[in-house]
Amino acid sequence: MLSIDLAVFHALNAGVTTPTVVVALARAISQWLPTAVGAGLAVLLAVGSPQQRRAVLLALAAMLLAWAGVHLVRLCVAAPRPAQLGLGIQWIDHAARASFPSMHSAGAFALAAGLTLGGMPRLAAAAWLLAVAMAWSRVCLGVHFPSDVLAGALTGAIGAGLADGLWTASRKLNWRGRFSAYWSRQARP
Repeated sequence: MLSIDLAVFHALNAGVTTPTVVVALARAISQWLPTAVGAGLAVLLAVGSPQQRRAVLLALAAMLLAWAGVHLVRLCVAAPRPAQLGLGIQWIDHAARASFPSMHSAGAFALAAGLTLGGMPRLAAAAWLLAVAMAWSRVCLGVHFPSDVLAGALTGAIGAGLADGLWTASRKLNWRGRFSAYWSRQARP
């Protein structure tokens, strides 16, 4: 672990002198923001314009790929959480799973990058701010090191790039007639 990672962790992790409102805000961001954003995405899928629905679907695909990427990295890198090393204060209950990269950060940054690539600049700007807030909250609450959330951000951005590339590639294929009843022909006897 780099010394700068520890220094930034100690600077951002809430301590006993941290105002209660800061810890409460970090908890709300970390625990309630994903649900609120999920509800907003569901509304956009239900009543949004075609461009909004496409952007949301792209963002959801990016989040799925980021989730898979985090799990793949965690299979290879079993990095402990700060509390497992006796560092800082952990303000929320969390299992002793691998912390690198941060799943919360990966999802938040995949969402922001997906909305950006989907052509929703105002919505994407809000998502980028929320993604940074999510990354801060995870370090503030003591469940991740800064390197965990930075790796999560990178994983999320890669997931969005892959989702966009797959979306673009699939649109270039000629799918017309590929899945019809007349696609296959019977073999001659």
